[in-house]
Amino acid sequence: MTRQSDFTRRAGQSLQVSRRAALRGIGVTMALPMLDIMGGTGSIAKAASTISSGTSAAAAPLRSAFIFTPNGVNFPAWKPSGVGREFKLSQTLQPLDSVRKHLNIMQGLTLQKARANGDGPGDHARSSATFLTGQQARKTSGNDISLGISIDQFAAKQIGRETRLPSLEIGCENGKPAGNCDSGYSCAYSSNVSWWDEDTPMPKMIDPAAVFETLFGDAQRTAEQRATLRRRASILDYVRDDSRRLERRLGTTDREKLAEFQNAVREIERRVQSAAAETDEAPDPGRTAPAGIPRKLSEHIDLMYDMLLLAFRTDSTRISTFMIGTGGSNRSIPEIGIKEGHHQLSHHRGDEDMVEKIRKIDRFYVERFARFVDNMAKTPEGQGSLLDNCLIMYGSGISDGNRHNHEDLPIVLAGGRNSGIDTGRVVAYPKETPLCNLYVSMLERMGCDVQSFGDSTGPLSI
Repeated sequence: MTRQSDFTRRAGQSLQVSRRAALRGIGVTMALPMLDIMGGTGSIAKAASTISSGTSAAAAPLRSAFIFTPNGVNFPAWKPSGVGREFKLSQTLQPLDSVRKHLNIMQGLTLQKARANGDGPGDHARSSATFLTGQQARKTSGNDISLGISIDQFAAKQIGRETRLPSLEIGCENGKPAGNCDSGYSCAYSSNVSWWDEDTPMPKMIDPAAVFETLFGDAQRTAEQRATLRRRASILDYVRDDSRRLERRLGTTDREKLAEFQNAVREIERRVQSAAAETDEAPDPGRTAPAGIPRKLSEHIDLMYDMLLLAFRTDSTRISTFMIGTGGSNRSIPEIGIKEGHHQLSHHRGDEDMVEKIRKIDRFYVERFARFVDNMAKTPEGQGSLLDNCLIMYGSGISDGNRHNHEDLPIVLAGGRNSGIDTGRVVAYPKETPLCNLYVSMLERMGCDVQSFGDSTGPLSI
């Protein structure tokens, strides 16, 4: 049976391109970035009066991502000085200088339910469990876990049907699904930040190849097609016919956008294949990460960030979580000279050598985030950038890693200009302001029906 292209022009009709159109081939579905012909901006869009208003997008949709970093920060080196627009970035946040106009650094936000509240130790497990739920985790190392829905899944249940993937959960470190991971708390709390409901975590993908397959693979492909694709040079080879059909109908600007997008996909595909080949050809007996994971953590983080950018750019999903490390992660980072575990160093008790290493780790994570924000800001979409149409929250469920406190959390919100957010500021809120108030505001901007979330007391003014 012959498959009909999304770009086949019927006799006597002008080309109609839906925002959900995709390039298709054997076992491959490649969603497209926003093009002028989809009803955005530009002369082609204005001339394409036959584009169906029911399937094209005159304005870019709003997407949201929630990025979790483990173990808090060294707060004295994190906190910027000043508020409003007249602020000075701290030593740790200095990598954000080139993108400061695109973000807000938020002070005073609290996760009250991450505190013990009579449950004793276990701040790291509570920090990840509560980060996106605002709920107190039931202390158990068994299967009777109890928490609550996370903000990403709350949104996905309302708007997830509008995209091919209701949500995307990614990370850079595996965690145990059960057992005792932190002072009597189930490992499920430490290993996950995304929760479908009170006892169902959403597993994250840490293998870049699995994420790439999720974004561009066809779920209906046969075993024979899968075998063929494993021998491929590039998925772009399999969508070439559709790509040529579309190119013939595009103006110069859209052709340039399509070419640039395909180059970006091919570069990410090359990096995914390189990581897999590296671990296949030179296995490391002492390595704990699965095969296919880049040896350098910076490469792993950057690759996952870049695929998140593609997921948003193609509107494959509008909701994502990115768990950089598990709650209480004790991962070392040899590429920046850190041989000790992160969690171990966070309990520095004032030891200056350990404090300096924590500062290096904190800055390392900020550097990776700054690169992502910069790439988002440089990706055109509509009248602005992809970042203008995204809300990207970055932070931790612990404030100072040595103190294990959960007030005045290190939170950065990037993007969102097209949703009415005034960026380029340090915004100080009253002490004990619930972090969930920010979530209510984000949900409202995403078009969700929300009265409250977690321990919120109302929407946050942003």
